[in-house]
Formats: sequence, structure tokens, C-alpha cells
Amino acid sequence: MKLVTKSAMSSNTLSAVIEKLIRSLCLNDFPCGNGTWRNTKGSAERAEMESTDALLDLLSCPRSPWRHDVMWSPQALPLRQLAVLTPERLHAPFIYNYFTSLRIVDRDVTAIDGGLLKFSKLEELVLSANKISEVPTANLPGTLKILELRANRLSSLDSLASGAPPRLQYLGLSSNTLGSQNDVAHLTGRHWPQLVCLDLSDCGFQDQQALLNGLSTLPCLRTLLLEGNPFTLASSYPGLTVDSLPQLSCLDTSWISPEERHRFRGLAKMSDLAVDIASATVSVGRMTGIPDPRMTVDDKAPNFPVVSYRYFITYESLRHQTPAHSKINTETKFDARSVTEGQRSNENCEKQTSKQDSGILNSEKSSCGNTCAVLRHTTSKLSWSESMDFGDTQTHTVSALGDLKKFLNRGLRLSLEEEKVLSWPAASEEVPLTKANQPGKEKKGRREKESPVKSDFTKSKDKNKKSVPELVQDAPIRRILGSVHIPLQSLVRGGQQVKVLCDFGVLHTDSEVEATQTHQKDLGRKNKEDKKEDKETKGRQHNAASSKDKEKRALEVQDSITSQPVIVELIVELKKWQTASEAHHFLLPQTS
Repeated sequence: MKLVTKSAMSSNTLSAVIEKLIRSLCLNDFPCGNGTWRNTKGSAERAEMESTDALLDLLSCPRSPWRHDVMWSPQALPLRQLAVLTPERLHAPFIYNYFTSLRIVDRDVTAIDGGLLKFSKLEELVLSANKISEVPTANLPGTLKILELRANRLSSLDSLASGAPPRLQYLGLSSNTLGSQNDVAHLTGRHWPQLVCLDLSDCGFQDQQALLNGLSTLPCLRTLLLEGNPFTLASSYPGLTVDSLPQLSCLDTSWISPEERHRFRGLAKMSDLAVDIASATVSVGRMTGIPDPRMTVDDKAPNFPVVSYRYFITYESLRHQTPAHSKINTETKFDARSVTEGQRSNENCEKQTSKQDSGILNSEKSSCGNTCAVLRHTTSKLSWSESMDFGDTQTHTVSALGDLKKFLNRGLRLSLEEEKVLSWPAASEEVPLTKANQPGKEKKGRREKESPVKSDFTKSKDKNKKSVPELVQDAPIRRILGSVHIPLQSLVRGGQQVKVLCDFGVLHTDSEVEATQTHQKDLGRKNKEDKKEDKETKGRQHNAASSKDKEKRALEVQDSITSQPVIVELIVELKKWQTASEAHHFLLPQTS
């Protein structure tokens, strides 16, 4: 037996890869093929001979060195067994005709060449995760019934649609860069008369109505996979697809029930229906775990400035694209700014003031691809309490479904921010200080050097002091306390809701950090003082007692630090029509 090979054949062509796999079966080598190890009838027994059963066991025994990985074809192992039983039958044409299924997965195949035509009885060809950019149908056997091309480099169906195998029943095109109007025109019954199952998941189809018009001409279509395409994010999916394709039995791995078909009845006949619009609702709920700012207030601090803290959540969303027929009510404001992943990490340690500008989110190539215009949404700003309920619900209406898919694949980043405001008496007012004999030089420099201050919470408790005069607020100082990334890929894969508790970790206030640093410095100073032998015993005891007092105070501050992480409730939900009657609210206005 000798297989036909060509030295000039490219190692990346499909036939070259298959020939290499067939040679790896070692059909002429022990324990297969004709050899001195075979115990044939009429031959004298020798010590090196093995029985047929023993040779077959060597092919399938898990610990046998002659057991090969034959997952690339169901016929590979039977062919090896046949090489043990009747090796004289294994000539090249017989071997090629023996294969009915080939699964060449992740083998770096770049081209489907004419060598595939030698497999004249091939019915199933799986070529997932390769580098194929064109499928010349002239090189496909006419007996082919199953063709899987998932995760290749197909950008057009021109070569595949011209002269497709007439018996093809399954076509897998998922995870390719398909979705143009030209591709839609090739998905009709004229090109695929016997197609029963079609997989178009994770492609780039955006025009749902045009695609459904083409798929409705496939007479035998019963199973359809569409999830992962931009148009599946729209509120009209899957209702419109179910009603437009009455012959369909299974959609996205789920059987279509009679009740579901009844709920969407009449949806396909509605004219002027806004079908390619997505509606996403983002809800930010309760937040717990923020440390109490009152725990770090020094009772001996001066009366002014009065310090107030407020907390809020920010996140990015696609720019609102509200259609003329739909009204979306939003109460909170949006801050639009230029934000990148790199900038966001740098802002964590910066104090910044609130401002508004329009901007663009430059996303990573591996996740979001091209740039998408986004807005940064800010929730209401709340004063501290053990449980702060933002109660912020926003409905974002988007018609750029391709951008929405990129945005969801990238995920949502929530930032927890703190706004600190210092309030001072107006210039005409006299400032009452805690210490009556404070030098004038200290008064003059109070704004230049920030000293320990009392918060507005402590002020409310000082009933015996004079009422606070009219206050003038400095510009707010904003800082990011933490951020979390929320994966949203499940919404692209067919999910409708993501409900999570966002963990920002344990937060520490500035005063707590300073107290810890002071404690460490005091310990270092104590060690140096203890090493000096020329100090008097009384002085050493005094220093040790003083250091112990400072250490005790620092530990008390550390004990006040809460170990509870900051938790924020978040819900992201895609709106989907549940009945045909819901679609009446999304009819385009009639033009006269």
C-alpha cells in the first residue's frame, strides 16, 4: 500500500494535513499490516508471532504504546483494525473511500485544495478553528452533507455559495466575520435547497429583517442558531424570528413551543416596526461597607473648615440614541468625558474636580475593537450612612447594535467615587476658633496648610457653641476609592439579565492610613533611642512610656477600621418583547 503524496504540496493545505494524519496510523507497521509478527494459516509458528486478538488489543489498550489518538475521524480506529485483520485490502483508493467523516480541528489549514476530491464518499467535514478564508466549492465532494467552518477567517460567502454541495444539510459558519448585505443575499433556498440546520452564531449580522427574508426561502430549514449577532440584542428578538420562520423547530438550542409561537403571532406582519433597537436597563441599588468619616475626627480640631463627604457610583454607557417614536425618561445627569483604561488606573490616586466634556472611549483591540462613543453616567451623590440606597435606574436605548455588542463583550466598569467639600465662613464673618489665644500668624496660614478638622457630623453635636455663620464652599475634591469590572458577555450569548453584588474590597480613610504611618515611625524612633547607652534610665523609661501611649492610640484607630468590604448591588437587563402586543409601542410614526 502506498499513498499518493506530492513533495511540493503545501503543509497548510487540507489534503496535506489529512495525508499526514493517515500516515500517522502506521497501517503497514506493527501491529498492523503484513509482517513476520502475523500468525497466518499454513505458516510455521515462530516466537515473534502474535495472535490476531493480541494484535487488536495493542491498538486499543490504554497503556499500549501502539494506541494512537484517532479523534480526527470515527473511521480511523476501524481502519487500523482492518489493517490487522485483512491488510491485503488496504490500497490507496480503498483507504480514501473508507472515510466518511473527517474532523480537522485547529490544524492551521489555510486552503481547501483539490486533493479532498479523492475522498469520494465523504459526508461530514469539520474544519473548525483553522485559517481558511475561502471555500472553493469545486474542491468539495458532492456527497458532503455536513460542513463545519466555525472560527475561521471567512469574510464573504461568495466562493461558498456558488455551486454548493447539493446534498448539504448542515452548514456551520459561526465565529466568522460575516454579516454584509451580500452575505445575506447568499443565504437563500436557491443556494441551499436541502439545508436543515444553519449555524450563524457569533457573526456580525445587524439587519434582522433582511436576514429573515432570505432565511424564509430555505424550504427545509428546521434548526437555526443566531445568538451572538448584534441584532439578537434588540427587543424584537427572538419574537420576530419565531413568527417570521413558522417552519422552524429549534432556535439557539431551544425548542420552540406552541405557546411561544402563539405569543408572537402577528409580529412579522406588523409594518413600520422598529426591530433593530436595543433597550438596556442598568440599576444601581444599595451600597454598604463605607467607613464612617466621623470615626477619624479629632475633638481638638478647629471649628473650620467644615468637611462634608458624599459618595456616588459612575459607569460608562453607550451614547443615548433615542428614536423619534420612543420616549425614554432619565432624571440623573451624565458626565461625558474622555476615558481610557490607562487613564482610569492613573485617576485612582488623583484628586479631581467634577466637569463635563464629550469624549470617546478608546477600547482594547481584543475586546471592543474600534472606538465607541460613550457617556459616563453618575448616580446621585449621597451622604454617609451604613446603607446608602442610590435607587438609580437608567434605560439606555441604542440603535448601533454592533457597538453595543462590542461594549457588552468588553464589560462594564463601575467606579466608586468620593466627593470632599471644605466649607469656610464668608470673608466678612469672624471665625470663632476653639483656642481663643491662637496667634495671628496661625490664622493667616490656615488655608495654606490643612490641619485636623471637624466634620459636619460633629458640628451638629456642639449645641453650646454659636450657630455656624454663612459658609463658602471650596471646589469639590473628587477621588476614586475603587473600581470593579463586571463581565457582560452572557447578554451577548442569549442571557437577558446580569445580577451581581459588586465587591470593591475594604476601604480605609486618609486619617487611618496616616495614623498607621505615624505608629510605624514612632516604633522606629523608639528602637533608635533604646540603642543609645549614654541615656539615663529615667529618660529611657519616659520615652518607652510615651511610645507605648502612641502605639496604643494608633492601635485604637486601627481597631476602628471596619473589615467589611464595600458591596454595591447592580442589575443589567436587556428588554425583550414577551408578546406581540408589546411591539405596538415601538411602531415608527406614519409620515404623511
